[in-house]
Parts: sequence; structure tokens; C-alpha cells
Amino acid sequence: MNEASQETQLSSEQGAKGATERAVSLSEAAAKRVLTLMESEENQGQNLRIAVSGGGCQGFSYGFSFDDAVNEDDHTFTRDGATLVVDDVSLDLLAGSEVDFVEDLMGAYFRVTNPNADSTCGCGTSFSI
Repeated sequence: MNEASQETQLSSEQGAKGATERAVSLSEAAAKRVLTLMESEENQGQNLRIAVSGGGCQGFSYGFSFDDAVNEDDHTFTRDGATLVVDDVSLDLLAGSEVDFVEDLMGAYFRVTNPNADSTCGCGTSFSI
């Protein structure tokens, strides 16, 4: 198991069979960016939530927000003090994905590498299965 896999942990509430295979990981860069964003006054004490909704040019789209709630059907994934929250329905579509933070000529953004996606739009915000 590599160091990144060891640092990404399922929360203690996620003991269900298959939870490890359904994990979503944060890259080191994404964890650092989440912690930086959490330092701002409006995001203190909140976690990064990723959700999948219908829409976008490929059929599904990723949405990111900061949220202080962790609901009963949510799954939490932590790396280096940064927590990612995923609802159960979205987790089915995100299983095995990695959330990274990228800075390039197009700007700075969270990028999802989703092994379940058959195709992804050019900007990376929507996908099809």
C-alpha cells in the first residue's frame, strides 16, 4: 500500500462491506487546498462536499461545496486533516475516484479522476457512465 493510500482513511462510521472499494481519495494537493479554504472565516469548521447530479454536457456533473453537516447516509474520507463528504448515491458513481487540485493555464480547480466514467467533457466538470 503506498503512502497516499495509507493517509487516506475511511471514517470510523464506514465499516460496511465494500466500503474500501467505494472509497474516494483526496490528493495531497487537494487536501492542502481544502485546508487553505477552510481558513477563511466563512468556511471554518466545514468539510468539502462533492455530489453528483444530473446535467452537464455528458449527463452527470460534479458539484463542490463547503458544508458543516454530515448526514446519516454520508461517507467521509480524510487526508492530512482535510475531510471530503460524499452522499451515498453520489458514492456509487464516484467509487474509486481521486479528487485533485490543479493550477494551470485554465485556472485553479478541483479535478476528479473517475474510473467509472466512460467519457468526460473537455472542462472535466461533467461525465457519462
